Amino acid sequence: MQVRSLGYHTDLIFASYDGEIINRGNYLVIRTPTNPSFYWGNFLLFEHPPMEGDYQRWQELFAKEIGTPSLVTHQTFGWDTTDSEKGVIEPFLENGYHIEQSVVLTTQQPIPPSNSIQGVTVRPLELEYDWTQSIENQVECREPEFEETSYRLFRQRQMNRYRAMARAGLGAWFGAFIGSQLVADLGIFYTTQLGRYQSVQTHPKYRRKGIARQLVFESGVYALKHFELENLVIVADTGSIAERLYQAAGFEFVEHQIGIGKWNKSAYRLIAVSSPEDENK
Repeated sequence: MQVRSLGYHTDLIFASYDGEIINRGNYLVIRTPTNPSFYWGNFLLFEHPPMEGDYQRWQELFAKEIGTPSLVTHQTFGWDTTDSEKGVIEPFLENGYHIEQSVVLTTQQPIPPSNSIQGVTVRPLELEYDWTQSIENQVECREPEFEETSYRLFRQRQMNRYRAMARAGLGAWFGAFIGSQLVADLGIFYTTQLGRYQSVQTHPKYRRKGIARQLVFESGVYALKHFELENLVIVADTGSIAERLYQAAGFEFVEHQIGIGKWNKSAYRLIAVSSPEDENK
């Protein structure tokens, strides 16, 4: 199976680094052994949307390829299309699955904000304290229903991956700082000449100030220059504030990305891979 979707293609940058990608012909198995509770790091990606009979078949495949409780407490599926075709999705929705609809946006040159914010510095994370602040910011920005302790563990595992990738020269994690205080952060990692943004988050106290826009712009310019990239890719929830922010920063729509998931609501769930936060929320 050859992945056509730019969104899923760049999602696989991360599993390609320290996870597992197994080609079963008409679907891929994606696993992240270092973070088994990562919904979109442990999922099945199919060639086509679900058809009649796939509700039961896909669940059985997930149990076989990814696992069952108590090893995992979720089931997530994507399909490799670039439009918004849902297929026979009703059996999933009727049984507690949630649909994840995103837009994939790209640019070769982000547009600078009209006004640079005085006192805000954007740079790659360097010090141990920088990385500690990034984890705290990501935890602070989690959705309210996510239990803090389990989400913090998940986020620590994610940041361990990103830090290792940065050390390997595969990208960087960036912070927007006021003095030494991190107030927003994101990652950009790449394969060949494509750079993919990750988890744009602005601390609640610093939203609606244009900081996320400045961070997206300056980190993108840095990545294009230092990583010798041709295109930057970012993904957001369809119709979200984040989508509008990225469009204002020069990103243009190229395709839809769609998937479904079912998880234990008492634990955290990760949406930020596909729907980054911004300072307007």
